[in-house]
Amino acid sequence: MKWTIAVLPGDGVGPEVTRLAVDVLGSTAKRFNHELKVDFHDIGWSAYENHGDPLPQSTLEGCKSADAVLLGAVGDPRGDKLPPDLRPERGLLALRKELECFANIRPARLLSCLADASPLALETVENTDLVIVRELAGGIYYGEPSGILEDGEVALDTMRYQRNEIVRITRVAFEIAMDRKRKVISVDKANVLSSSRLWRKTVTEIALEYPKVDCSHMFVDRAAMELVMNPQSLDVLLTSNLFGDILSDEAAAVVGSIGLLASASLNENGGGIFEPVHGSAPDIAGSGSANPLAAILSAAMLLRQTYSLEMEARTIEESVEAVLEMGLRTPDLVRGTVGATVGTETIGSAVSHQILQRPAEK
Repeated sequence: MKWTIAVLPGDGVGPEVTRLAVDVLGSTAKRFNHELKVDFHDIGWSAYENHGDPLPQSTLEGCKSADAVLLGAVGDPRGDKLPPDLRPERGLLALRKELECFANIRPARLLSCLADASPLALETVENTDLVIVRELAGGIYYGEPSGILEDGEVALDTMRYQRNEIVRITRVAFEIAMDRKRKVISVDKANVLSSSRLWRKTVTEIALEYPKVDCSHMFVDRAAMELVMNPQSLDVLLTSNLFGDILSDEAAAVVGSIGLLASASLNENGGGIFEPVHGSAPDIAGSGSANPLAAILSAAMLLRQTYSLEMEARTIEESVEAVLEMGLRTPDLVRGTVGATVGTETIGSAVSHQILQRPAEK
């Protein structure tokens, strides 16, 4: 099988972690006799520097012609001085919209070998295995009107949802739950927000189509508390755009580091953008200390979602776990005295080595 992937390294640590994720894809393609075709494109601050646009037309065309997109990270402090429509993050938001990505899938699982990396007590976080399903195409990030008004004295953002947007993300969450513990918690703020009241009403209606799935509702502040007090009880969290963005970063801390969390932003066809949850981290860019595992695990999600290659995806995931079980740790994973601190290149190359050395499946 031929894999045609558009790679957008982006800003900060993005190029560093993405390069190693591409190496892992190459090792996996070699291990399983696939053909990998990769085309690189600019996005974010790097695109603005080179093209005057955070999402150049050439990048958009390259992404649309590929089977899927592997993205590093977007954002640079220098972009803060730009007009809102030229800021690096606008490139990512525009790409999600152009590719019609509406469902963001963010798994968070505590690996037993990383129990010491979580800031929470083992008895609290042990066996944590959850998925955050975040609506990606609506809500406050895209709502109009939005802007700074009255000579800079007033700022306005609009949280807007249509019923059909809630329906389609709800069905994604319930389909995922059917293959897991069959438990969905829908997160909202229905006691305050009109958009959340529509959200809760719609989710309740769609839940009737899935009688085997237990559906409950939770205010977002309570959900944030449950994530740190009782994460083992959570299975699938269904959230709006803003709430999912915040809660998934919290979930990353619970399982050890944001450097571990992968994500998939999917459209109706199952393709889309695959990227680590973490940002561009300009403060450590170029230091060789960034954790590439979230980017590598995003590559695994790409193979599973885009090409239905379960064995190949699982091989990457198991190789990541094997490397961590060997005791290799990037600085963000080091807690106490457990593990040997290594750099970006070392741990990424170790994953590729594991893939090539794994025995053949029987």
